[in-house]
Amino acid sequence: MRQQGERSPSQSYFWPSVWAVGLHALIFGLLFASFAFAPDLPPAKPIVQVTLYQLKSKSPATVQTNQKIAGEAKKTAARQYEVEQLAAKKVEQKKQAAAAAAQQQKAEDAQKAEQVKVAAEAKQAEKKAEQTQKAEAVEQAAKQAEQKKLADIAKKKTEAEQKKAAEDAKKKEDAKKAADAKQEQAKKAEAEAAKSKAAADAKKKAAEKAKKQAADAAAKQKKAVEAARKSLEDKKAQALAELLSDSTERQAALGDEVGDQVSGNFDDLIRLRAAEGWSRPPGANNSMTVVVQIAMLPDGTITSVTVARSSGNGPFDSSAVAAVKNIGRLTEMQGLSSQDFNPYRSFKMTFTPEDLAL
Repeated sequence: MRQQGERSPSQSYFWPSVWAVGLHALIFGLLFASFAFAPDLPPAKPIVQVTLYQLKSKSPATVQTNQKIAGEAKKTAARQYEVEQLAAKKVEQKKQAAAAAAQQQKAEDAQKAEQVKVAAEAKQAEKKAEQTQKAEAVEQAAKQAEQKKLADIAKKKTEAEQKKAAEDAKKKEDAKKAADAKQEQAKKAEAEAAKSKAAADAKKKAAEKAKKQAADAAAKQKKAVEAARKSLEDKKAQALAELLSDSTERQAALGDEVGDQVSGNFDDLIRLRAAEGWSRPPGANNSMTVVVQIAMLPDGTITSVTVARSSGNGPFDSSAVAAVKNIGRLTEMQGLSSQDFNPYRSFKMTFTPEDLAL
């Protein structure tokens, strides 16, 4: 790249060319002026020395001849002078032409020297321009490399900042999610606690209700047992009195009747105790009937319960067997005599969902 103050080769040749043309014009003008304004030489004076002899003794013809010769000599001398003047003028013109030619040659030499100088300067300037251009190219390459380096650094910095910003945003998002999850978990825990409390309250109420129902059932059962026991004792006393006053046939009939009444009272007790631990299975309806075989010890302990005739619904049969087994032991049986207990060593009972839903 050329600097602003440096001349181009065309500008360097311009002024020397103008000076050369002007110098040539000046030289030709001087030559023309020298020819046009050359001074006129004085008329030639014949350098003839004539020695006049006065020949008094000569004849007129001789005198005339001599005069004629003298006139010719004078003309010859005049022509010689003109020739010499013309020759001198030509010599002067040649000198002036030679001087003009020398001046022109000098001007041409100066022009050539100037052209050589200008060419050298142009070459030097071109070389310098090339060096400057190379230096500028190197500098430009260095600047570009530096700019690329700075751009890479800026890019990496931007990427690092973006990455950090993304990580910070992710951390904030994760923290927010964690806080939301914690809050949601706290809400769930609170809801679960409330639910658990409600369930506990409901369970407590249910337990209290069940306890009350169990107490009521126990009281009802106790009352029923007491009523059954009292009724049994009353019936036994009545039967005993009747046995003492009636005939043998009447005594046997009354004995069977008393046994049936005792059996009916304890059957109701067994149904009542079985209903306390029964859970109605899905699909059970009041039209179902199952017959179970029960074995019992004299102290009232139930040793085995099996299905004697199925209802056709397995879950209901199993629930009836489990309900009877859950009775465990009927302490009320301990007051029976061996004769009254014998029917309960192994006996059958019929259950329906309605019987167990007391």
